Amino acid sequence: MKKLLTITSLALCALGATAAEPAGGFKGPDNLRLVTAAEASQLADDTVVKLQGFIVRALGDEKYEFRDDSGTITVEIDEEDWGGVTATPDARVELRGEIDRDRYPARVEVDVDSVRLLP
Repeated sequence: MKKLLTITSLALCALGATAAEPAGGFKGPDNLRLVTAAEASQLADDTVVKLQGFIVRALGDEKYEFRDDSGTITVEIDEEDWGGVTATPDARVELRGEIDRDRYPARVEVDVDSVRLLP
């Protein structure tokens, strides 16, 4: 009985150790160019962008007003794309996503894929 308890304990410890290991992947510089809100509003549809600034208010329907030193742009952040991040208007964030440009009615948004808090 002691052997079974010892083996079970060791197995659970080993299982816990492997579950705690982070997923692998590339860690290094990316090829995304940091753009401003003003620059983003001029880019072509589906252009991949990275923005740094502040989410200053909710506009409803998963849309938010993003602000940096150049101005503001509307961003759409689906619930699953927040990644557990809680942002306040004072929290500096990095958003990664694609430009979503519509002609009628004319509007430009960033369809956000990920949100990250910055120091």
